[in-house]
Amino acid sequence: MIMMSVTTSLPYPFQILLVFIITLASITLLGRMLSRPTKTKDRSRQLPPGPRGWPILGNLPELIMARPKYKYFHLAMKELQTEIACFNFAGVHAITINSDVIAREAFKERDADFADRPHLFSMQTIGDNFKSMGISSYGEQFMKMKRVITTEIMSAKTLNMLVAARTIEADNLIAHVHSMYQRSETIDLRELSRAYGYAVTMRMLFGRRNITKENVSSDDGRLGKAQKDHLEAIFNTLNCLPSFSHADYLERWFKGWNIDGQEEMVKLNCNLVRSYNNPIIDERVKLWREKGGKASVEDWIDTFITLKDENGNYLVTPDELKAQCVEFCIAAIDNPANNMEWTLAEMLKNPEILRKALKELDVVVGKKRLVQESDIPNLNYLKACCRETFRIHPSAHFIPPHVARQDTTLGGYFIPKGSHIHICRSELGRSPKIWKDPLVYKPERHLKGDGNSKEVILVETEMRFISFGTGRRGCVGVKVGTTMMVIMLARFLQAFNWKLDPGFGLLSLEEDDAMLMAKPLLLSVEPRLAPNLYPKFRP
Repeated sequence: MIMMSVTTSLPYPFQILLVFIITLASITLLGRMLSRPTKTKDRSRQLPPGPRGWPILGNLPELIMARPKYKYFHLAMKELQTEIACFNFAGVHAITINSDVIAREAFKERDADFADRPHLFSMQTIGDNFKSMGISSYGEQFMKMKRVITTEIMSAKTLNMLVAARTIEADNLIAHVHSMYQRSETIDLRELSRAYGYAVTMRMLFGRRNITKENVSSDDGRLGKAQKDHLEAIFNTLNCLPSFSHADYLERWFKGWNIDGQEEMVKLNCNLVRSYNNPIIDERVKLWREKGGKASVEDWIDTFITLKDENGNYLVTPDELKAQCVEFCIAAIDNPANNMEWTLAEMLKNPEILRKALKELDVVVGKKRLVQESDIPNLNYLKACCRETFRIHPSAHFIPPHVARQDTTLGGYFIPKGSHIHICRSELGRSPKIWKDPLVYKPERHLKGDGNSKEVILVETEMRFISFGTGRRGCVGVKVGTTMMVIMLARFLQAFNWKLDPGFGLLSLEEDDAMLMAKPLLLSVEPRLAPNLYPKFRP
């Protein structure tokens, strides 16, 4: 059993709960061995190996005390010498997987068995009682929303319609950076990348980057106060998604008690996101369904609102649309921003990689025009860099949890119905069993032959690392996610020469507990193109 030190800064209600749990566990110490599964010769009826647990609470006391939590799973699996483990959290089986072979079995061979989501308070709140696609259970609602999103929202027709909107923000990105150069400002790459992802998402979703009429962006591309508040609430909501919080496993006992503040936090931030989203949606629903609409469909909201079934009934209700918009907001921004920061940091750490990326841009695009989305299929080395960043610097330790819909098996072990399935992204991408020199940043490992014989894609279907996911619960926005990511990196590299800001210090690739760079990357730039190629900001 693995023990971690307890922090002294715990909220008072949580201290009471912790004392209760530890007391109960101590009283029942003599019965611990009773919680061990009975060994049988038939391994298919055995749970995966796991640490010994307390009666009733299982491994929950250790989880509560672990800081940071992901290390608890890593150390336990290392001690058990297993690539699949079973943890018991107050009766919930949490299955953690570090093997690409078992991950493929789960999400390719047995994908239907693990297509559910857990019914947790945070997910229920974000999805407005499980109305959105990614959070809803595997069933009619999930099928309906996925069909609409796959065939309409993420269709080639709709994404092509939104090329102009995305191009405006790609231009605005360059205009913003150029204006910062002219003022000799330090660039916080994390802040800049998140602002870009936010602006693109708002353009595609609502047809505008300004979510309120009273608060607009400055004339150089900076986000206004309302936009910053909206973006902050989006990230705070994202951080409320399941992350092995003890509250996720004690809901049936303590729901409504606001254990560790998680319930209040998700309600507060989700409501704040909705306070910006919903007025736009209500106004647009009224326009289309009561006033005859506009001359044409122009964005994702328009597309959702106007869809009808074969009987002429609207396919998506306003409440479903509002829930899906929250999900789109929290799903679209963090991945490109995280990938961008780590990729540029690795390039600055490895100048030869940066040189190769610039050479590819100069050959494919040149210096007489700005790189466009139509160039992306030919930028294989740049996409290989993005893949390598996904492999070694994922945006989270685990993918969102799946749930077993029925009793089944994985890796030859028995997996009970209702088990939570967690694939460890960092362990896959950095596994020496899968990758040679796994801690070395080497984009070439993702190229085929000379790098031009086959187009590089960012999704990894063989589960050797996790980019956008795969299977029934895989990301349906791979195309738009790839576009946002690659065009941001390509524009940055083509238009500017980057170097560390003098006040940043030595470049360290150390990561924090959330897998972000421990220190936000601070840079300075110089233009790389002719002055006439730098666009003006368009609000």
